[in-house]
Amino acid sequence: DMEAATLIASPTGSETARGAWFAGRMASLGLRVEAPDPVGNIIASSDGARPAIVLASHLDTVVPADTHLAVTRRDNRIHAPGISDNGRGLASLIRVASALHAAGIRTRHEIRYCGTVGEEGIGDLRGVKHLFAGGDDGTAAFIAVDGAGIGRIVHRAVGSRRLRATVRGPGGHSWIDRGTAHPVHALSAAIAAVSSHASPSSSFSVGRIEGGTGINVIPSQAHADVDIRSEDGDEIARIEAAFRASIESSVERANEERRAGTAPLQCAIEVIGDRPGGATPADAHIVRCAWEATHYCGIVPELISSSTDANVPMSYGIPAIAVGAGGDAGGMHTMDEWYDNNGGPL
Repeated sequence: DMEAATLIASPTGSETARGAWFAGRMASLGLRVEAPDPVGNIIASSDGARPAIVLASHLDTVVPADTHLAVTRRDNRIHAPGISDNGRGLASLIRVASALHAAGIRTRHEIRYCGTVGEEGIGDLRGVKHLFAGGDDGTAAFIAVDGAGIGRIVHRAVGSRRLRATVRGPGGHSWIDRGTAHPVHALSAAIAAVSSHASPSSSFSVGRIEGGTGINVIPSQAHADVDIRSEDGDEIARIEAAFRASIESSVERANEERRAGTAPLQCAIEVIGDRPGGATPADAHIVRCAWEATHYCGIVPELISSSTDANVPMSYGIPAIAVGAGGDAGGMHTMDEWYDNNGGPL
């Protein structure tokens, strides 16, 4: 199942084929499989009382659609882009459902196995946000199964705010039109001014800056994509405010210094991602269950923070965690991603 999932291209925004495969596998186990919801999530449900326990693994990967997908084995490792993140997670949901089905176990609560869309990158947790579009729907517990590993239990959500700052101007030739206000220079000055605003509990990162059509061109437009992260929503708001102020100040300064008679720069900032933060208390029942199960397997548990599908239910106060699906892995989000099944059955 892990390899089968990995060999179906599923970049963020194009999860249909992998979703159909996941739906078919779940239907073969006798689960009730709903048609894809309006955003493309696949939901398969067992019998049991509501409220339900949700197990979720994301269908999408960071692997571009035109990537040649192949699985190779070297020593004990299985290599393929996306094999762990999240081929392993999807396979684990299928195996959990399969084991319960084979053993004839009927759970007290309904279990909803969800293949979610839009977890990676600019997907902005689109799938799980849709699941909880009405707020707390009475879900008893939510467990995101993401990637490999067994020791780490994510019970704190790292929130993020993603912005695109765009600066436009008249552009021109780098020599003939020298003195014209420069969008890239203004953006760079703003970024440099705010880069020191992050604290030990937050991060500020410019993942991409683009503009211009040639080396001897003053761009008519440039933009920067910014990722601000923290467990503390106030910290995110503080850094966002500093960045917005820095952009405005930098553009104003560039306009004041531009050559007379040239057009001024204009700037705009749009939100391109917003992942909520939150936390499930360390003494919550779901965290203690995960801790004991991990300890029972002979592994020392570690409580950590991360950004996963569990962010959304945590933000609503729903008992939620994220865990790995066993084994070991490396090279995530690269073309040499690998999975090792040592400890996988645990």
